[in-house]
Amino acid sequence: MRVTDPFGRLRRPDAAACPVEVQFSVQPYQEQREREIAAQAEATRGRIAELAAQLEEFDRLAEEVRITRKALLALPDPSPPTPPAAKLPDRPAYQQIMAVYAAADAPLRARAVCEALDLEIAPNNVNNVLLKLKRLADRGILTETEQGLFALPRP
Repeated sequence: MRVTDPFGRLRRPDAAACPVEVQFSVQPYQEQREREIAAQAEATRGRIAELAAQLEEFDRLAEEVRITRKALLALPDPSPPTPPAAKLPDRPAYQQIMAVYAAADAPLRARAVCEALDLEIAPNNVNNVLLKLKRLADRGILTETEQGLFALPRP
């Protein structure tokens, strides 16, 4: 609808006079907004589908962990590994020392081992026996119950 003034010039129509033109000017904006909202809704549906798939995967993994935990709890407790038996040195002196300890019923000091082996009680002999006793203790064959006092380990 064209509106002219008394001199024939075009003038702007006011909104009350022409509601149809107002509807047409808003309609493209409404259509654009409607398309944007529809696109956002579609993107959100896609994201929901992705999250639903992730949730199913997490549920499956959690179930696997529960099953594994249940299976592990059903297993008997493993016994601690037994340490390998300590190897006695091949030297005859070590064999003699072990024979003294096998006959003894109490822990012995190096001096007492020297006496049992019929060695002269000299500092050199006592120190040599003490070193051998310490080696045996380091290997786990003997235990040093207190400083300088050695015994067979208790079973």
